[in-house]
Amino acid sequence: MKYTAIDLFSGGGGLSEGMRQAGFDVVGAIEINPSAVSTYHANHPETTIFPTDICDIQIEQIIDLLHGRPLDLLAGCPPCQGFSSVRCLNGQTVRDKRNKLILEYLRFVEGLHPNTIMMENVSGLTKYYLFKKVVKSLKFLGYNISFKVINVKDYGVPQRRKRMVLIGSRLGEIEIVSPNGEKQTVREAFAVLRDVNLGNDPLSRPALRHSKRIQKLISLIPKDGGSRSDLPSKYILDCHKKDNVGFADIYGRLRWDDYSNTITGGCLNPSKGRFLHPEENRAITPREAALLQTFPIDYVFPLNIGKSEIAKIIGEALPPKFSRIQCAGIKSHLDTYFGRQILA
Repeated sequence: MKYTAIDLFSGGGGLSEGMRQAGFDVVGAIEINPSAVSTYHANHPETTIFPTDICDIQIEQIIDLLHGRPLDLLAGCPPCQGFSSVRCLNGQTVRDKRNKLILEYLRFVEGLHPNTIMMENVSGLTKYYLFKKVVKSLKFLGYNISFKVINVKDYGVPQRRKRMVLIGSRLGEIEIVSPNGEKQTVREAFAVLRDVNLGNDPLSRPALRHSKRIQKLISLIPKDGGSRSDLPSKYILDCHKKDNVGFADIYGRLRWDDYSNTITGGCLNPSKGRFLHPEENRAITPREAALLQTFPIDYVFPLNIGKSEIAKIIGEALPPKFSRIQCAGIKSHLDTYFGRQILA
């Protein structure tokens, strides 16, 4: 029988996809965003998903879902908007009611007593007082805790993306899986597109249509890593001429033989970051963005939710490949324990 897992704040299923690939039976998920729920259900129809505010879910509902089976892994990515690097001002956390959702994660640990836990979030979370409170509470509950800030590029993900990862076990000492030394570039991530017929895939087409001026601007940006700083002065947008305005990567191209920058909810719009194709005069497509996040080539993103929602779901996901690597490490930990004795 497979180990059981629950995904809190599941989004479109990036974390669950990694858990499933690692061999877990993801029996339940909780997600409030209807578009993310639709995406999750399209890819994980065997999982019971609660499409509601996590604060309204009772522990008994999850216990009933388990049908007497132990919960082996409780994983989740509480919304991180309040302490993301973009929203933190002068090192201070932005007040956001979603910051306290980390306490909901703790509520589920207290109520379900899972054998292992995993939580992923932005690196700034480690300085947040509620995170420190949660870690202290988890240790009081008997969990051996390990957490650190990592970069997913060090695990074969074709993207620079710093994240905080916390894992814990009430069975014994557990460690975050170390980097595997694999490097994957944008070129390698996109290579699958040559081998799959995606001619009828709407997600393989750019999401935006640009004005003639913007299209001309894009065409002048040097291939393979150029940026707006390389443009002739007459093509620099007025809003970019002021000092200390905007981000340097806006209207930048990806580099073929390097990692991409962090894929965000604005990943289909070149005015939001370095999201131009390395060679073609366009922004990356939803399918390309999903590949940079290591979603499988056939992962479904329902068209009826709109491309802005698709971009948000892709950008907010935990890369499935990174999830799989960490969850495989947790599975090995469980195998080691249950190979020796039966949990009381």
